[in-house]
Amino acid sequence: MAAHGCKKLVFSSSATVYGWPKEVPCTEEFPLSAANPYGKTKLYIEEICRDIYRAEPDWKITLLRYFNPVGAHPSGNIGEDPRGIPNNLMPFVQQVAVGRRPALTIFGTDYNTSDGTGVRDYIHVVDLANGHIAALCKLDDPNTGCEVYNLGTGKGTSVLEMVTAFEQASGVKIPVVKADRRPGDAEVVYASTKKAERELNWKAKYGIDDMCRDQWNWASKNPYGYGES
Repeated sequence: MAAHGCKKLVFSSSATVYGWPKEVPCTEEFPLSAANPYGKTKLYIEEICRDIYRAEPDWKITLLRYFNPVGAHPSGNIGEDPRGIPNNLMPFVQQVAVGRRPALTIFGTDYNTSDGTGVRDYIHVVDLANGHIAALCKLDDPNTGCEVYNLGTGKGTSVLEMVTAFEQASGVKIPVVKADRRPGDAEVVYASTKKAERELNWKAKYGIDDMCRDQWNWASKNPYGYGES
């Protein structure tokens, strides 16, 4: 990048760099740690970006810590199509709803939350895309250096709450199987978005009902994603 005079970078980081936060909401100033290999890769690359900026201050780098992107484009023509067994909640729920899988396995129903299931901050992919546009605009600010921003809604939603919202959006009952917690999963994680609101002039517009509506619109039109049955 440097050899071609390209010294502006937006990096897709993750809320996993907060590890198991001792309190919520997570602010950008929280101590960083990695609770799993995925989080460790994000943490290391963030450190590399900070090192580049310290060594060469003419770089402009924005680190975006995604929380849990879900949903699809409202048109129903663009959506998530994971290969193999989905590793995230919403694609799995979607595949159960269209009949590709028999049931949703919920890992951990004994957390200290309102219904015993883990709580996360889910963000609509369209809000996430708009967050990137705001971050790109910020790179044109001559005072920008290496900055980090949370991209989330600032609200926590439990696994069961999300399943209920998807059932309401789709009209399909989602069979559930309860299982033990997975190692590396935190109990409650959601964002403080005040810094992004203040410095990027960005704020999430869509709630979980919108996310589920658009995800189901994509799934019902494309039950096998971009492939064939």
